[in-house]
Amino acid sequence: MKKLAMYVFIDALGWEIFEKYGFLQSIAPHSRKLETTFGFSSAADPSILTGRYPDEHTHWSSFIYDPKYSPFKALRYFAFLPPQIFDRWRVRHNLSKVIKRAYKYTGYFQLYSVPFKFLPYFDYLEKRDYFVPNGILKTDTIFDWCVKSQIPHYCSNWRHTEEQILIENKKAISEAQAKLIYVYLPKLDAVMHEHGPFSTQTEEKLHWLEQQITSLFDYANRIYDDVSLYVISDHGMAPVTGTYDLMKEINQMGYEYGKDYAAFYDSTMARFWFFNDDAKAKIMSHLKTLACGSIIPEQELMEMHVWFPHNKFGDVYFLMNEGLLINPSFMGKKPVSGMHGYHPKAAHSYSIMLSNRQIPESISSITDIRKTMEYELAK
Repeated sequence: MKKLAMYVFIDALGWEIFEKYGFLQSIAPHSRKLETTFGFSSAADPSILTGRYPDEHTHWSSFIYDPKYSPFKALRYFAFLPPQIFDRWRVRHNLSKVIKRAYKYTGYFQLYSVPFKFLPYFDYLEKRDYFVPNGILKTDTIFDWCVKSQIPHYCSNWRHTEEQILIENKKAISEAQAKLIYVYLPKLDAVMHEHGPFSTQTEEKLHWLEQQITSLFDYANRIYDDVSLYVISDHGMAPVTGTYDLMKEINQMGYEYGKDYAAFYDSTMARFWFFNDDAKAKIMSHLKTLACGSIIPEQELMEMHVWFPHNKFGDVYFLMNEGLLINPSFMGKKPVSGMHGYHPKAAHSYSIMLSNRQIPESISSITDIRKTMEYELAK
């Protein structure tokens, strides 16, 4: 009997989205609300593939403080070029491609809106593609496990369009060799960033995804005798309700970036490194007065499995309240309509698993997804 475990990954398909719109209930009637990891996709995706939290697989935020080994030292000279040109998304996107080729990065890489004058303080973590074997720094992934166990599998090429990915997965299914298919569909995330999670555009995208996945599942059932379908995601998406210019406030305190402190301003959190006690005391004191967010205590970082024995990710993390953005930030200068990266227990952070199989009660986190993969492949 030919069996297939078909895992369909949909970026940012959160529990709140599922509860409002429903999704694939005719072919995947079983559902489970999953807790995500703290951070962004750079933390969540490795957690899905490894079945481990960031403090074990060591992938958390893409940019890490490491001025000694920063590959971006030469980019400090770009700070003298006209920002109205070199801060444009298209220019930075193309420059990112050049840097990626030059350094032979195989993972996802973007400069975003990180100021050129600050880039030399940072290194980039996602240098390797973690959707192929040996892609994770400190541990294995489900794909490493498949190779070691000699289990034929197919994983989508995340660089391709969703239309290409669906065609390529159909071809892999037609060959009837793979026991595990990982279908990677990332564009819902972009739609919700632009239009919001509860928009007409989101609803239309969900309808399109339902049609495509149903068609692929039906096709798989014609090729294989038994198909286990799992639809998974890395996190949810919250509607943006406001913004806060944290960078401006910190800059106005008069401390020198690189001498007194350093900071990386993500969309939903600011990470700080301090180089003298005065800067640390004053900046932290100011952060504690803000109603837009809060400093995450060390104990809570440990509980969320994002405490590390080094400070490359930061000395202090300031997290925004759900729905609020740091704007402008190093991720972008214009606010968006939807965002993730808030506290894992925030209402819109939760991920999802849908299946045509019963989902055990023990499956409660995205780190449990790999358990279901190994179970399906062992049957």
